[in-house]
Amino acid sequence: MVLSWTRGRVFRRARKGKELSSGSDLEIEIAIPTHFRCPVTLDMMKDPVTVSTGITYDRDSIEKWIESGNRTCPVTKTELNSFEMIPNHSIRRMIQDWCVEHRSYGIERIPTPRIPVTPYEVADTCTRILSAAQNGDENRCVELVRKIKAWGKESERNKRCIVVNGAALALANAFNIFSRGLVEKNVVVLDEILGALTWMRPLSEDGRTVLGSVSSISCMVWFMNGKQLATRQNAALLLKEMRVEALVKCEGVFEALVNMVKEPVGSSSLKACLSTIFKLVNSSVSYRGRTCERLVELGLVSVLLEVLVDAEKGVCEKALGVLDCVCDCKQGLHMAKSNALTLPVVIKKLLRVSELSSSFGVSVLWKVCDKTEEGMLVEALQMGVFHKLLVLLQVGCAEGTKEKATELLKWLNGCRSKAECVDSSLDFKHLKKPF
Repeated sequence: MVLSWTRGRVFRRARKGKELSSGSDLEIEIAIPTHFRCPVTLDMMKDPVTVSTGITYDRDSIEKWIESGNRTCPVTKTELNSFEMIPNHSIRRMIQDWCVEHRSYGIERIPTPRIPVTPYEVADTCTRILSAAQNGDENRCVELVRKIKAWGKESERNKRCIVVNGAALALANAFNIFSRGLVEKNVVVLDEILGALTWMRPLSEDGRTVLGSVSSISCMVWFMNGKQLATRQNAALLLKEMRVEALVKCEGVFEALVNMVKEPVGSSSLKACLSTIFKLVNSSVSYRGRTCERLVELGLVSVLLEVLVDAEKGVCEKALGVLDCVCDCKQGLHMAKSNALTLPVVIKKLLRVSELSSSFGVSVLWKVCDKTEEGMLVEALQMGVFHKLLVLLQVGCAEGTKEKATELLKWLNGCRSKAECVDSSLDFKHLKKPF
């Protein structure tokens, strides 16, 4: 393999303080020795390891090869007797020495890799965490959780090893144990566990069951109402993993979710809260109606419309989805009709965000602009919805969206003569044929 290094970079390293002539495009080519390259990627190895066949690979490359379901050596094509990988320190030191010798050409020395964590170490640490939690030893538990977090920061391989070996369930049990006491007293350990669990998502069914207790969810809600931005975000991300049945049983969940949407601390937490609310209002359980009513009473409709004004794609899709579901209940539909932002905001999002957003938008308009609501239909006409619905049918959409858009056009067509001032500057160039 050949790496190219520009003359400017070469002389900046080799002759510091000397000016270079401008406009030069001379390149110096440096060949990497073949035995320094990984046979899989052909890149210079950073963490060389030897497998059972005696061939040396870069650790990250051979691990991805094995995780893809391969059970043979990429070079020899023979079956691997074991998946144990032995660090090849000799090759690694040779590579490092070669990098040092060629540092004048801008080649940086590869760092000495850390020894990856083993399944035994993870399992042993998880056992110690559970023991410390059961004994109420907060300090010991904090120390062990931070150890796991430090392992996870070292490499993606460590993260996978930690997750695969049951760390999430152990931390969930520890979180549940400490949440039963006074939260203010155990805030440090609960915060540490919360931060670790967020990058172990999605949780297993057992993990969701453990964290679905009233005490655990109440603890998450307490953190969401706190002042630490990172902790609030972590709590929102973890709450998204909980089942609907567990969320509706806990007090303060709805209030915390609406407040987080109203005053978001970040894009990821905002999306998580909207996803949780969508799960609540779109559930098939018997208390769906009461859930929608409670959220509407907390001002969810106006909050959603304010968020939609300048929302990014992911947020916009989720917010429109929630608004569509909320309009299924009588109170939600009434609030949507009475809010001055509903029509202009929803119509503006048609054809401008994504197919999913347009689908939700048409559904909201179909519910709000009922054929009996002549005033709403005229107002929608004045905002140019007729043109947008025609274009939507032309470019294509889902069958359900198509039916609602067609019905809307029929209602709107009957009110066109009553519209005082329809925008005459509408651009119909996207239509395939004149209407």
